[in-house]
Amino acid sequence: MLSKHNSIQRDQIEMIALDQLVPQDHLVRKMEAAIDFSFIYELVEDKYSDVGRPSIDPVILIKLAFIQYTFGIRSMRKTIEEVETNMAYRWFLGYGFHDKVPHFSTFGKNYERRFKDTDLFEQIFYRILKTAGDKKLISAEHVFVDSTHVKASANKRKFAKKVVRKETRAYQERLQEEINQDREDHGKKPFPPDKFEKEELKEIKESTTDPESGYYVKDERTKQFAYSFHAASDRNGFVLGTKVTPGNIHDSHMLEPLVEEVIRKVGKPKAVAADAAYKTPSITRYLFENSMTPALPYTRPRTKKGFFQKQDFVYDEHFDCYLCPAGEVLAYSTTSKEGYREYKSPKKICANCPFLSQCTESQDHQKVVTRHIWQEYVEEADHLRHHEEVKPIYAKRRETIERVFADAKEKHGMRWTTLRGLKKLSMQAMLTFAAMNLKKMANWTWQSPETV
Repeated sequence: MLSKHNSIQRDQIEMIALDQLVPQDHLVRKMEAAIDFSFIYELVEDKYSDVGRPSIDPVILIKLAFIQYTFGIRSMRKTIEEVETNMAYRWFLGYGFHDKVPHFSTFGKNYERRFKDTDLFEQIFYRILKTAGDKKLISAEHVFVDSTHVKASANKRKFAKKVVRKETRAYQERLQEEINQDREDHGKKPFPPDKFEKEELKEIKESTTDPESGYYVKDERTKQFAYSFHAASDRNGFVLGTKVTPGNIHDSHMLEPLVEEVIRKVGKPKAVAADAAYKTPSITRYLFENSMTPALPYTRPRTKKGFFQKQDFVYDEHFDCYLCPAGEVLAYSTTSKEGYREYKSPKKICANCPFLSQCTESQDHQKVVTRHIWQEYVEEADHLRHHEEVKPIYAKRRETIERVFADAKEKHGMRWTTLRGLKKLSMQAMLTFAAMNLKKMANWTWQSPETV
């Protein structure tokens, strides 16, 4: 039987409380029950004056940002539009049916005037993380590190070429000392300080729209200005720390400062899992020397097809030399200022070697094999990769940090940004990951009123 709905009910007047319109298991109810947002007053107390007009409640401002990043709304303007009509959002903010919602520019103005050069969003992130820790939800003995690129709000065709100095790495001073010690141990003169201090320059593309972003090239189709969001998570998927850099900064430069942040704020992990980009001599050395187990993957040899691989040349630690597949000795020659020892084969013998075509294309028939002065740490990490205790740690990456980034991009609007500048992108990272941690904590600790 065909029936028609009576649209006159649009004008029906009822007496109803806002609380009745919000489902009992709605996410905003879970978030409100998971944490007391009044802690924000303590964090912003010194940023407000005692005179003048009353301000917008700072808890309302921060809750607006949480609505935006929790529900993946693309901008604050759109968030305000949603709040005007969404009863659940109004309930979360503590607004009634007729309360006027702040203008969309209010958050931006408060950011510029009060929050811009502060660590407010970092404090909020770590307060939520501490609350999750107090509820025994954090499991930080294994930490998973990775990064993802976030497309910058910049036209990739509008740039200027610029020559800049290469970044100085955190471990550079330690490396220089050990390079000179290694040279002295081999009877070579140490490098003078100016050899290391000589500026190394590189040419980059700098966006004219957002100069703080970095030009990122993944393949022929993916070339854009972007930012890198570096993050560390625990085995339960809670984000323990985050840092933001331009998109052209290599991932390996950020593991040490990120892990140091986790140690300072959460605690020292027993193991750190990361992908192949982090499998470097400096990172493995840092982890071993700080009593943390590296859980790193197998990396394929990058040798030309048809040629001997580096693993075909056997290193003799006692005599400090390499043996080639033909049994000849490659003796130590020198240590470069990058920290690589060079081992060279005898030219005259190699010229008549039957394996020459598989060994080298060098015009003087000399094979050179390099070995970093910290290579033993990489080899030990490779050895640990086969241990039954380490295998499941690395396998857990796909369920932890990779899942974090997938959810952040698909559900929380982190695939691209409308903001510009490192400070604002750091705010976005902190708020996005804080919202994700709060959402996870809220879902895990929620007790429906019907079950209480």
